[in-house]
Amino acid sequence: MSDKDQPILDPEQEQDFGHDPLEVRDSDHYQEEYVGSFVERWDDLIDWERRASSEGDFFIQVLRDYGCENVLDVATGTGFHSVQLLKAGFNVASLDGSAHMLAKAFENARERGMVLNTVLGDWRWLSKTVVGRYDAVICLGNSFTHLFAEHGRRRVLAEFYSVLKHDGILILDQRNYDALLDGKSEPSHSYYYCGQNVIAEPEHMDEGLARFRYEFPGGDVFHLNMFPLRRNYTRELMHQVGFQRIETYGDFQAEYNHYEPDFFVHVAEKAYREEDE
Repeated sequence: MSDKDQPILDPEQEQDFGHDPLEVRDSDHYQEEYVGSFVERWDDLIDWERRASSEGDFFIQVLRDYGCENVLDVATGTGFHSVQLLKAGFNVASLDGSAHMLAKAFENARERGMVLNTVLGDWRWLSKTVVGRYDAVICLGNSFTHLFAEHGRRRVLAEFYSVLKHDGILILDQRNYDALLDGKSEPSHSYYYCGQNVIAEPEHMDEGLARFRYEFPGGDVFHLNMFPLRRNYTRELMHQVGFQRIETYGDFQAEYNHYEPDFFVHVAEKAYREEDE
């Protein structure tokens, strides 16, 4: 993406959830939620330095353990993981369905002396925009929970599966919605969203909708509507699509109490292993 190709972020653009925000349960709506003014504040929520410290080299080590070289980041966002993986020596293709996010990611990488190989495309339809096969697909930042219909989730997982090499892996994360739905915990800023001056909290939770409210210094408020995936449901869906072994980590740890982590990270293998029969 060259400078002239970058979308211009409109700082005056506002989110629109209509007259009843709780009824907005549509996968297509996610692109409209990431308006320019929200994207400009997104890195305040993440806090790159604190985020890097919290996750350490978890993703880098997993990818190295599987011998991965070529990685497709299908939900690049503002570029945090694409930049970290580039710095670690991986070949990364950075895709996102939000032009605002991709422009910010390109800018963030350039400020750090790197150029992202960016692709503007809807990650729900990878076969339309992606050519070739990858050692790994990563779908991070809770992005998968923007999908509200089960048939859509199955299709997306099948798309991920299809662009992987025969022994490739999928790394997909999600919030610990089990804890939120069951009233066992509240989200913290310890691992994923590390910004210290940003309030990120669930405004509404039911089995079909997780509506989060984000309040930034100065009073700017934004929202995201997502589907609250339960951990075991996600794992089962991956198996049904064709992924073989799946390891699930809680806040980057292999051992954890089910309700304690803020996030789950699923590492799903495409390769069939005879020893698993």
